[in-house]
Amino acid sequence: MSADAVELYGPDGPSPRGPAWSRHVGRFGAHVVWRTEVRGAQHVPAAGPVILAANHTGVVDGPLLLGVSPRPLHILVKQEMFSGPVGAVLRRAGQIPVDRANGRAALASALAVLRRGDAVGLFPEGNRGRGDASGGQAGVAWLALHGRAPVVPVAILGTRRSAEGTGHVPGLRRRLVVRIGTPLSLERRPGSTGREALAEANEAVRAALAGLVARASYESGIPLPDAVRRA
Repeated sequence: MSADAVELYGPDGPSPRGPAWSRHVGRFGAHVVWRTEVRGAQHVPAAGPVILAANHTGVVDGPLLLGVSPRPLHILVKQEMFSGPVGAVLRRAGQIPVDRANGRAALASALAVLRRGDAVGLFPEGNRGRGDASGGQAGVAWLALHGRAPVVPVAILGTRRSAEGTGHVPGLRRRLVVRIGTPLSLERRPGSTGREALAEANEAVRAALAGLVARASYESGIPLPDAVRRA
């Protein structure tokens, strides 16, 4: 683990006490502020390390993922959010800041969470966009291979519409849809290099998430936003 991560959260990563209370805030948003339909929660393993990998279109995707997860969740959040009152809440909630120029400290903290048998949440696309999972960063694959954790794809729909910016907060009682897919077990293929294993695992996660998002959009009738509009 890097020195930065140890200094930030200790050798065992962020405390599990944060997600234990903050998930209730997420649930309030998911089911009181908005009308969130959740299917597939049974696919999340009840115990042991696990990674929830979700698509990303809007600013409330993180709190929503925290609220619909059947297990307490440490989510990787861009470092820019960790300032002022919001930053203080995120830290107390046990979420993990990501420096997008150098994410090693965040990955080290997330790996520590997995190694103690807890759950981590990530957005493989990195930035808010269309949410179609047409591309993805390799952090999820790296954690899955090194943490020996299954990856559960999660499709989030409705948090942003085509005419809305990426910082838009959905209105009261908007219908949102979350579909949780079956877990992926990612292992290094015999004879493959580390680089090849990482690329193969990353593509497996991307393809599974993209397929889940497409099916969820078709079945729910909620389209992905047409283009990215910055807030």
